[in-house]
Amino acid sequence: MLFALLINPKIKTTQTDNVKPILSILIDNSKSIAYFKDTSSVNSFVNQLQNDNLLNDKFTIKSYYFDDDLSIRDSLKFLGNNTNISEAITKVNMLYDNEIAPIVILSDGNQTVGNDYSFTNSKQPVYPVIFGDTTRHIDLKINQINVNKYSYLNNKFPVEVLLNYEGNESVTSKFKIFNKSNNVVFSKQLRFSATENSKSFTANLTSLQEGVQYYRTSLQKVEREKNIKNNVKNFSIEVINEQTKILLLSSVLHPDIGAFKKAIESNKQRKVDVFLIDNFKKEINDYQLVILFEVNKKFKNIIDAVKSTKSNYLLVSGVNTDWNFINQNELGFRKNFINQTESYNADYNSAFQTYYQKDIGFSQFPPLQDQFGEIKILKEHQTLLNQNINGVATQQPLLITSEENNQKTSVLFGQGIWKWRANSFLSTNSFQDFDSFIGNLIQYLSSNKKRNRLDIQAEKLFAANSNVVFNAFYTDKNYKFDNRASLEILITSIESKETFALPFSLDNNNYKTSIQNLPSGSYTYKVTALGQNINRYGSFKITDFEIEAQFTRANTEKLLQLANKTKGKRYHKNEFENLKQELLGNSSYYTIQNVKLKEKNLIDWKWILFLIVALFSAEWFIRKYYGKV
Repeated sequence: MLFALLINPKIKTTQTDNVKPILSILIDNSKSIAYFKDTSSVNSFVNQLQNDNLLNDKFTIKSYYFDDDLSIRDSLKFLGNNTNISEAITKVNMLYDNEIAPIVILSDGNQTVGNDYSFTNSKQPVYPVIFGDTTRHIDLKINQINVNKYSYLNNKFPVEVLLNYEGNESVTSKFKIFNKSNNVVFSKQLRFSATENSKSFTANLTSLQEGVQYYRTSLQKVEREKNIKNNVKNFSIEVINEQTKILLLSSVLHPDIGAFKKAIESNKQRKVDVFLIDNFKKEINDYQLVILFEVNKKFKNIIDAVKSTKSNYLLVSGVNTDWNFINQNELGFRKNFINQTESYNADYNSAFQTYYQKDIGFSQFPPLQDQFGEIKILKEHQTLLNQNINGVATQQPLLITSEENNQKTSVLFGQGIWKWRANSFLSTNSFQDFDSFIGNLIQYLSSNKKRNRLDIQAEKLFAANSNVVFNAFYTDKNYKFDNRASLEILITSIESKETFALPFSLDNNNYKTSIQNLPSGSYTYKVTALGQNINRYGSFKITDFEIEAQFTRANTEKLLQLANKTKGKRYHKNEFENLKQELLGNSSYYTIQNVKLKEKNLIDWKWILFLIVALFSAEWFIRKYYGKV
């Protein structure tokens, strides 16, 4: 043995680990399952899956529940206010990206938020199990009400109405719109049939009163209609008495011009007039804000007028900007440029304090183009975005704001912002984030009112059981963001007079609070900066519209499309054995053996050392016993 230790050979061993495939169970935890009275069936099916010995022998079973998001299964309560099947499937795919992990999803297939799940790209096969009522019932439904956010006093505004019918018989119904005084302001008689099962039309209403106006729409019930909760829908519109006029002057035609105009005019309180600089003959005093795009010497009279009248402006530079001209005009910033174009990505500055602007993914947007050079800001300013060149943060500004002598200004050092709007839409399926970003900037620049130290952002209308969110932006006396404030909101129900007091919590350069499950009705609120004589007031309304109660049957068609697209199979809730046999018999779901080869020097085996010591000790005691020592 000592000789073996002296030689110190390497000993090779193998270790085998069996890795079973994952079986992900996704359970619909939304209220629609409860409305279909199928909660016990779902729980029973889940227990069968989790406790089946054969399935547990073949798979490692993981259970999750989902409503508007995915969570590890705790206890199923079926209280989710929204259903996002697409998000649940996508997240489970990310969790088990490189593993064998089929998905079983227990749902009625009725999704209320998110992308269309029947087009979800899933690497894993999906096996939908249908719960809920699969019987087709006669049903009339107000599918959608589209209305602008704003209207002008005494103007007409369009209300686009989309109605659906499910049934084989011919039926008649009446659609009505009621104002807040419960007076009918629009009605229309309608006929539906199996072939004429949808209607769309526009109702033109008149804005008669300034402020937020609430309306209720209803579709008259027909005989044997089971679900009438989807026959009612509410909407609101804010009636305003003035419009902000904005002038956009450019030396060139460019896609950015259209992007600015669309983003700004997404708020109907604003109107943009666009002129090439050669064609502009008006006065800038007619406008609350001037946007100067690709400035050159032709802008001399405009720049002089902006300086003399202290007009608010946004200047956008680019590859055709005459920086010599800008530098000569002493606008509070300058650029030591060279005739070379550079691409600038955006880095969001969380320390920006002029107003609240969340990060909408600026760093992921395509780069803007401008002439290369060092920028010097010669006045007090705030930087919202910094330049980033090829992944290197430069600490040079890309977008700044400034306020001096009652004049508000902003500079965007780069063109190509139209790509940002397109990219934002591709990422979120909506222009809202980008348009809000531009809207926040325009709101700041176009207002000459004294800045409020406390600003509140909140919606005016919420569906039942919604999470009512309030954002607050609070500054000190120098209008710098103050993160030491104690803000509180007091919400009062107009009907019951019940009150709810909530504190705000700090959320980056913003304060935030929320409340859920408020009863339907009208509410007022008061936000107070404690210890300061600063308050803000507002109102909102919670409707009795529950989106999860709008469905009359399970969406079997979409679930079948999902199964076919992902190479899975669709099952009904009474087909547990069929699903089980499919999962057990599918040869694609197999256990992987991971074999690890380990090499170890003999001298590293400590038990051999202990054995040698033990043998020597035993020999010594034996010799001692027989008197040999």
